[in-house]
Amino acid sequence: MSSTSVWQKYFGAAGAAGLFFGVAFGAFAAHFLKGRVSSQMLDAFETGVRYQMYHSLALLVVASYAGREKYFYYAGVFYVIGIVLFSFSLYALALTGVDSLGIITPFGGLSFLAGHIFLLFGFLRI
Repeated sequence: MSSTSVWQKYFGAAGAAGLFFGVAFGAFAAHFLKGRVSSQMLDAFETGVRYQMYHSLALLVVASYAGREKYFYYAGVFYVIGIVLFSFSLYALALTGVDSLGIITPFGGLSFLAGHIFLLFGFLRI
């Protein structure tokens, strides 16, 4: 991996977009969903937003190191997968009420955990 990796650009952009949409989705939940969905579904939606925000910040960390060690690349990939599977499954669950969507969420959680392990390995290698 080169020191100016194209992955730095992509992970940085994904992190910044994730933060933008996390704030937008959080505002949507607070101003539109409140009172329109059950408190349990609102909590699920807000959990998706929270984890999207945390892992979007993690993507910015990954972006700053992506060219230095391959493990940072893997961390970024797993963070993106985790956001899609975890957060977006919770958004879909809260908006549709289709309980079977909840089966996707743990795979996103596992992706987050894998990303954290690769982030750890990356830092131990540099």
